[in-house]
Amino acid sequence: MAEHIVDLATWPRAETFRLFRSYDRPHFATTARLDVTRLMTVLKPAGVSPYRACLYAIGAGIHAVDALRMRFRADTVVLHDAVELSMTVPRTDGSFGYAYVPFVSDWRAFDRAAKTIIDAVAAAGGLQPNTGQRDDLAYLSCLPWLDFTALDNALPGPHDCIPRVSWGKFVAEAAGRHSMAMAVQVHHALVDGLHVGRYFEAAQQALDAIEA
Repeated sequence: MAEHIVDLATWPRAETFRLFRSYDRPHFATTARLDVTRLMTVLKPAGVSPYRACLYAIGAGIHAVDALRMRFRADTVVLHDAVELSMTVPRTDGSFGYAYVPFVSDWRAFDRAAKTIIDAVAAAGGLQPNTGQRDDLAYLSCLPWLDFTALDNALPGPHDCIPRVSWGKFVAEAAGRHSMAMAVQVHHALVDGLHVGRYFEAAQQALDAIEA
Protein backbone atom coordinates (compact mmCIF):
# COMPACT_ATOMS: atom_id res chain seq x y z
CA MET A 1 0.00 0.00 0.00
CA ALA A 2 1.35 3.41 -0.95
CA GLU A 3 2.28 5.97 1.66
CA HIS A 4 3.36 9.59 1.39
CA ILE A 5 5.52 11.64 3.73
CA VAL A 6 3.72 14.70 5.11
CA ASP A 7 5.76 17.90 4.80
CA LEU A 8 5.77 19.35 8.31
CA ALA A 9 6.91 22.71 6.95
CA THR A 10 3.60 23.17 5.14
CA TRP A 11 1.27 20.96 7.21
CA PRO A 12 -1.19 23.21 9.09
CA ARG A 13 -1.23 20.84 12.08
CA ALA A 14 2.56 20.65 12.56
CA GLU A 15 2.51 22.74 15.74
CA THR A 16 -0.38 20.73 17.16
CA PHE A 17 1.43 17.53 16.23
CA ARG A 18 4.53 18.56 18.15
CA LEU A 19 2.48 19.63 21.17
CA PHE A 20 0.61 16.37 21.63
CA ARG A 21 3.63 14.23 20.79
CA SER A 22 5.04 15.45 24.12
CA TYR A 23 2.06 14.20 26.17
CA ASP A 24 2.20 11.08 28.32
CA ARG A 25 -1.49 10.47 27.63
CA PRO A 26 -2.12 11.84 24.13
CA HIS A 27 -5.10 9.67 23.12
CA PHE A 28 -8.75 10.59 23.31
CA ALA A 29 -11.87 8.48 22.76
CA THR A 30 -15.28 9.64 21.54
CA THR A 31 -18.48 7.60 21.69
CA ALA A 32 -21.52 8.43 19.54
CA ARG A 33 -24.60 6.58 18.34
CA LEU A 34 -25.22 5.40 14.80
CA ASP A 35 -28.66 4.74 13.37
CA VAL A 36 -28.93 1.09 12.34
CA THR A 37 -32.69 1.03 11.69
CA ARG A 38 -32.36 0.17 8.00
CA LEU A 39 -29.63 -2.36 8.74
CA MET A 40 -31.81 -4.23 11.23
CA THR A 41 -35.21 -3.91 9.55
CA VAL A 42 -34.34 -4.13 5.84
CA LEU A 43 -30.81 -5.42 5.25
CA LYS A 44 -30.55 -8.11 7.92
CA PRO A 45 -33.86 -9.79 6.90
CA ALA A 46 -32.54 -9.75 3.32
CA GLY A 47 -29.43 -11.70 4.38
CA VAL A 48 -26.88 -8.95 5.01
CA SER A 49 -24.52 -9.62 7.92
CA PRO A 50 -24.82 -6.72 10.40
CA TYR A 51 -21.28 -7.47 11.59
CA ARG A 52 -19.71 -7.17 8.15
CA ALA A 53 -21.90 -4.16 7.34
CA CYS A 54 -20.41 -2.41 10.36
CA LEU A 55 -16.90 -3.37 9.26
CA TYR A 56 -17.63 -1.82 5.87
CA ALA A 57 -19.05 1.38 7.36
CA ILE A 58 -16.03 1.76 9.65
CA GLY A 59 -13.67 1.24 6.73
CA ALA A 60 -15.53 3.80 4.66
CA GLY A 61 -15.39 6.31 7.49
CA ILE A 62 -11.66 5.84 7.98
CA HIS A 63 -10.92 6.17 4.28
CA ALA A 64 -13.01 9.33 4.04
CA VAL A 65 -10.76 11.16 6.55
CA ASP A 66 -7.05 11.56 5.78
CA ALA A 67 -6.14 12.17 9.42
CA LEU A 68 -7.28 8.65 10.34
CA ARG A 69 -4.81 7.20 7.85
CA MET A 70 -1.86 9.26 9.08
CA ARG A 71 0.81 7.65 11.25
CA PHE A 72 4.03 8.97 12.77
CA ARG A 73 7.39 7.25 13.14
CA ALA A 74 9.49 9.39 15.46
CA ASP A 75 9.20 12.86 13.88
CA THR A 76 8.17 11.63 10.43
CA VAL A 77 4.47 11.68 9.54
CA VAL A 78 3.12 9.52 6.72
CA LEU A 79 -0.27 9.32 5.03
CA HIS A 80 -1.37 5.89 3.85
CA ASP A 81 -3.53 5.72 0.75
CA ALA A 82 -5.33 2.77 2.33
CA VAL A 83 -5.22 0.81 5.56
CA GLU A 84 -6.39 -2.69 6.39
CA LEU A 85 -9.03 -3.39 9.01
CA SER A 86 -7.82 -5.65 11.80
CA MET A 87 -10.50 -7.15 14.00
CA THR A 88 -10.78 -9.83 16.66
CA VAL A 89 -12.38 -13.06 15.45
CA PRO A 90 -13.85 -15.35 18.16
CA ARG A 91 -13.29 -19.09 18.07
CA THR A 92 -15.42 -21.89 19.47
CA ASP A 93 -12.89 -22.66 22.22
CA GLY A 94 -13.27 -19.18 23.69
CA SER A 95 -10.03 -17.83 22.23
CA PHE A 96 -9.73 -15.36 19.40
CA GLY A 97 -7.42 -14.44 16.56
CA TYR A 98 -6.81 -11.29 14.57
CA ALA A 99 -8.00 -10.95 10.98
CA TYR A 100 -6.66 -8.44 8.45
CA VAL A 101 -9.19 -7.31 5.85
CA PRO A 102 -8.35 -4.89 3.02
CA PHE A 103 -10.99 -2.21 2.53
CA VAL A 104 -12.58 -1.72 -0.89
CA SER A 105 -15.37 0.74 -1.58
CA ASP A 106 -17.51 -1.80 -3.43
CA TRP A 107 -19.76 -3.22 -0.71
CA ARG A 108 -20.38 -6.63 -2.25
CA ALA A 109 -16.70 -7.21 -3.05
CA PHE A 110 -15.75 -6.17 0.47
CA ASP A 111 -18.41 -8.42 1.99
CA ARG A 112 -17.23 -11.49 0.08
CA ALA A 113 -13.57 -10.92 0.91
CA ALA A 114 -14.25 -10.16 4.58
CA LYS A 115 -16.33 -13.31 5.04
CA THR A 116 -13.62 -15.48 3.47
CA ILE A 117 -10.84 -14.01 5.61
CA ILE A 118 -12.82 -14.04 8.86
CA ASP A 119 -13.97 -17.65 8.34
CA ALA A 120 -10.36 -18.71 7.73
CA VAL A 121 -9.13 -17.03 10.93
CA ALA A 122 -11.98 -18.58 12.93
CA ALA A 123 -10.95 -22.04 11.73
CA ALA A 124 -7.22 -21.54 12.26
CA GLY A 125 -5.12 -21.37 15.39
CA GLY A 126 -2.86 -18.70 16.81
CA LEU A 127 -3.34 -15.06 17.66
CA GLN A 128 -1.47 -13.47 14.72
CA PRO A 129 -1.11 -10.05 16.37
CA ASN A 130 0.57 -7.04 14.84
CA THR A 131 3.66 -6.63 16.98
CA GLY A 132 4.60 -3.24 15.58
CA GLN A 133 5.91 -4.31 12.20
CA ARG A 134 3.22 -2.35 10.37
CA ASP A 135 1.07 0.70 10.96
CA ASP A 136 -1.16 0.62 7.86
CA LEU A 137 -3.99 -0.70 10.02
CA ALA A 138 -7.02 0.29 12.04
CA TYR A 139 -7.99 -1.89 15.01
CA LEU A 140 -11.66 -2.89 15.29
CA SER A 141 -13.60 -4.74 17.98
CA CYS A 142 -17.24 -5.58 18.55
CA LEU A 143 -18.88 -5.76 21.97
CA PRO A 144 -22.35 -7.15 21.14
CA TRP A 145 -23.15 -7.76 24.82
CA LEU A 146 -23.01 -4.10 25.85
CA ASP A 147 -24.76 -0.87 24.99
CA PHE A 148 -21.84 1.15 26.30
CA THR A 149 -21.74 4.90 26.84
CA ALA A 150 -17.94 5.22 26.81
CA LEU A 151 -15.02 2.95 26.06
CA ASP A 152 -11.25 2.97 26.53
CA ASN A 153 -8.75 0.59 24.93
CA ALA A 154 -5.54 -1.06 26.05
CA LEU A 155 -2.62 0.87 24.54
CA PRO A 156 1.07 -0.07 24.54
CA GLY A 157 2.21 3.52 25.08
CA PRO A 158 1.99 7.16 24.01
CA HIS A 159 3.60 6.51 20.63
CA ASP A 160 0.91 4.15 19.37
CA CYS A 161 -1.05 6.13 16.76
CA ILE A 162 -3.23 3.42 15.20
CA PRO A 163 -6.95 4.29 15.59
CA ARG A 164 -9.23 1.92 17.52
CA VAL A 165 -12.92 1.60 16.65
CA SER A 166 -15.39 -0.40 18.75
CA TRP A 167 -19.10 -0.86 18.41
CA GLY A 168 -21.70 -2.30 20.74
CA LYS A 169 -25.10 -3.89 21.02
CA PHE A 170 -27.91 -3.05 18.59
CA VAL A 171 -30.67 -1.46 20.65
CA ALA A 172 -34.36 -1.19 19.76
CA GLU A 173 -35.79 2.25 20.47
CA ALA A 174 -39.13 3.99 20.23
CA ALA A 175 -41.06 4.18 16.95
CA GLY A 176 -39.25 1.16 15.52
CA ARG A 177 -35.82 2.77 15.43
CA HIS A 178 -32.57 0.95 16.19
CA SER A 179 -29.19 2.37 17.18
CA MET A 180 -25.78 1.30 18.41
CA ALA A 181 -22.89 2.91 20.26
CA MET A 182 -19.57 3.33 18.47
CA ALA A 183 -16.32 4.51 20.04
CA VAL A 184 -13.32 5.92 18.19
CA GLN A 185 -9.98 6.25 19.99
CA VAL A 186 -7.23 8.26 18.30
CA HIS A 187 -3.91 9.99 18.91
CA HIS A 188 -4.38 13.74 19.31
CA ALA A 189 -1.07 14.49 17.58
CA LEU A 190 -2.75 13.40 14.34
CA VAL A 191 -6.49 13.63 14.88
CA ASP A 192 -8.80 16.37 16.21
CA GLY A 193 -12.47 16.37 17.13
CA LEU A 194 -13.33 17.76 13.69
CA HIS A 195 -11.86 14.66 12.06
CA VAL A 196 -13.76 12.35 14.41
CA GLY A 197 -16.98 14.17 13.56
CA ARG A 198 -16.31 13.72 9.85
CA TYR A 199 -15.61 10.05 10.44
CA PHE A 200 -18.99 9.47 12.11
CA GLU A 201 -20.77 11.30 9.32
CA ALA A 202 -19.04 9.22 6.63
CA ALA A 203 -19.59 5.95 8.49
CA GLN A 204 -23.34 6.65 8.81
CA GLN A 205 -23.58 7.54 5.13
CA ALA A 206 -21.81 4.32 4.15
CA LEU A 207 -24.10 2.25 6.38
CA ASP A 208 -27.16 3.90 4.84
CA ALA A 209 -25.90 3.22 1.30
CA ILE A 210 -25.40 -0.56 1.63
CA GLU A 211 -27.60 -2.60 -0.68
CA ALA A 212 -28.84 -6.12 0.02
